[in-house]
Amino acid sequence: MFHGTIIKELLSHEEWSHYNQNIIEDQKDFVFVKCSGLHLKSMEHLQSCISLRVCIFSNNFITDISPLQSCIKLIKLDLHGNQVKCLPDDKFWSRLRNLKLLYLHDNGFAKLKNVCMLSACPSLIALTMFDCPVSLKKGYRHVLVNSIRTLKALDHHVISDEEIIQNCHFPERFKTYNHQLFFNFCPALKKGSTYEDEINNIKFIILKINEIMAHNSPILIIQRWIRGFLIRKRLRVKKNYGSIFTEVGWIYVFTSHQCQKELCTSVPGQQDENLSLIGY
Repeated sequence: MFHGTIIKELLSHEEWSHYNQNIIEDQKDFVFVKCSGLHLKSMEHLQSCISLRVCIFSNNFITDISPLQSCIKLIKLDLHGNQVKCLPDDKFWSRLRNLKLLYLHDNGFAKLKNVCMLSACPSLIALTMFDCPVSLKKGYRHVLVNSIRTLKALDHHVISDEEIIQNCHFPERFKTYNHQLFFNFCPALKKGSTYEDEINNIKFIILKINEIMAHNSPILIIQRWIRGFLIRKRLRVKKNYGSIFTEVGWIYVFTSHQCQKELCTSVPGQQDENLSLIGY
């Protein structure tokens, strides 16, 4: 077991023996840090990692994550299996504008009000908090889903429309916790994974979540149908106008922008009074 500061722990650990003191001091260029299962107690020296994009600090003894406030480029943050009991305030999370995946399960969070600080995170898509005391509270999922507006997946399940729309009832296919909404977006960590592997995995997770929502969200399905109908209608109208111009043999010159707008939204053959005709 390792104790003390992160520098001493990393230098003494066999997996980090090939790093020297100069590399560790030059942390401002780090984009990927993976320290899983090293029994670390502090993250204090990560505050200089201003370029950090992927941070994996799972299965350690971390209690304070405030040093991450300088890592404003974070995309993925994995802190599961630690001893964190309290999250930083909303100012901390509002700085992490690029954070999309956040793994906090198996920690000591107990207060629902404190967890709601995550609502300040502007781009958060997927979150895990299962196996935390707060996940046992009544209404835990409902509160988080409706507090974090950008959230699309929580604890192995993509969020359903039923959880967002009040007093709305859908068929079984669209129910909350339906098997079609299940997605394990926090699989076991692969040993030796690189930064490129992590970025590709992040893209896959986000793509899969969006795909599940597209096929199992009534609202998105209706929107897709309406967009398709409007596009087909617009293309059909343009095709009809093209045939009219060819048959008549006239060039239509619009006298104003308003006339052009009216022509596109009105029935063909009713625009003669708003147009000037020039033969050719």
